[in-house]
Amino acid sequence: MDYRNFLRYLRFEKRVSPHTIAAYVLDLDQVNDYLKSDWEIGNGEFPTTLHLRSWLISLMEKGLQPRSINRKISTLKTYFKFMIREGLHPGPDPCRALQRPKTPRNLPRSVSRGAMELLLEEGLPEKLEELRNRCVVELLYGCGLRRAELIQLKWQDWDRSNAQLKVIGKRSKVRILPLTRELIDLLTHYRDVFGQNGSFATDQSLFCTSKGEPLYPKLVGDIVRRALSRVSTQEQRSPHVLRHSFATHMLDNGADLNAVKTLLGHANLAATQVYTHQSIEKLKEIHRKTHPKG
Repeated sequence: MDYRNFLRYLRFEKRVSPHTIAAYVLDLDQVNDYLKSDWEIGNGEFPTTLHLRSWLISLMEKGLQPRSINRKISTLKTYFKFMIREGLHPGPDPCRALQRPKTPRNLPRSVSRGAMELLLEEGLPEKLEELRNRCVVELLYGCGLRRAELIQLKWQDWDRSNAQLKVIGKRSKVRILPLTRELIDLLTHYRDVFGQNGSFATDQSLFCTSKGEPLYPKLVGDIVRRALSRVSTQEQRSPHVLRHSFATHMLDNGADLNAVKTLLGHANLAATQVYTHQSIEKLKEIHRKTHPKG
């Protein structure tokens, strides 16, 4: 399968993130390798439903999780939909008859409110790198940011006078997020310490490495894991856990679901409703432990 046109469409028309494009390339490379080795289908040929189904079965036999297989099916469906729409594939769609394996419902993990309070009550560090790490953790939790959104932040995105932050989310959608007084004070302190190490431009990255380059995903993950390991023993301690914690704690405190949806930058309400299930599960646990008939 030739998917150069498809990748150009994703990059320039859909404007999807580099991370998403890399995931599409990985999936399409994998199915291409399989089609060449097992079915001798070259780049100029298209597979049938039989060929694609056999590839998915091979992934299941290798122990790939249903969630990962469903992502690969989504990649194929998006690719063939584009090719047929552009007249680059004669049809019919070979993905139409593919069945998705059932996936277990995994509720998003979050850090307890008490653990986050312990973390945020720690004294402010004075060293620039440690202060940067503190800002990273507090912004991820305080604004519910995605890791990629945090990495893209620039100094000009922080509007101190209006207490707000401009965030560029998925598909380049912009949203404006409110900042608490605590976050404003923290960012102001960070700016002052940052300025002591030299001047900076407004279009410069808000958070940089020691070499002055923008943060990269693994470093952000390491920063969050180290911070959460001081207050929590749970296994999952990723940046996305802080985003989950933001949404869960907001809803636990009575926030409107639509407001949380807007703050998170979700395209539809269904993506936000998963956090209400977590709150319900917590209520069930409290009821079981405390009710006389529990």
